[in-house]
Amino acid sequence: MHLGVMAQEYRRQTELPAMAQLSFEERLAMLVDAEWISRHNNKLRRLLKAADLRHPEACLEDVDYAPSRRLERSTIARLSNLTWIKERQNLFITGACGTGKTWLASAFGNAVCRHGMQVLCLRTNRLLGDLVIARSNGSWLKRLSVLKKPDLLILDDFGLSPLDAIHCRDLLELVDDRDGKGSILITAQLPVSEWHGIFEDATIADAVLDRIVHKAHRLELHGPSKRQIIPRGQETEYEKGG
Repeated sequence: MHLGVMAQEYRRQTELPAMAQLSFEERLAMLVDAEWISRHNNKLRRLLKAADLRHPEACLEDVDYAPSRRLERSTIARLSNLTWIKERQNLFITGACGTGKTWLASAFGNAVCRHGMQVLCLRTNRLLGDLVIARSNGSWLKRLSVLKKPDLLILDDFGLSPLDAIHCRDLLELVDDRDGKGSILITAQLPVSEWHGIFEDATIADAVLDRIVHKAHRLELHGPSKRQIIPRGQETEYEKGG
């Protein structure tokens, strides 16, 4: 029955004389709780490993609300309930290099995993390069089907380089497959108003942005770069990059 943790908890109870003072119902509840907590933690570990977050330790409880960042607690609180994930909406996090975009994206990914949902984090340029290779070896459709499954797909560092015709088409296929089926979180240095210029094909740019922009929440990060030279092991939140 795969109840190893419950059996372990039972043995622990038999070794403690004080347990004899508890009722059968109380001891049974402790057995069930131990098994449930173990399975929940194991599932969370599997989800976090599969998500491949850039900062798996990041969590929304540790967000830095320094005035220079212009980040509202109420906005993070509203997004932290993950209603936007359940409604298949998107989230854009923009800002200059080093302001913590990747860290914050990882924190949202962590929160989604803790709610038992699937996440996948990918660097945009690397993903598009993989899709080009997948076209050549016949695994393109299989790769797209994998990208369609997560409840949240994080595309990190979007817009670092222009998108050629092939990349434009692949991104359109990806966005179209996920439209109404899963959320996309995008981090980018460029503001959303400049994303259209990244695409070589203006028609595809219109199609992609029309599918993702109109149902997206936006966070714009400000302030100085958090990438400071700090001894290893002494980093704090955004000093770890993003």
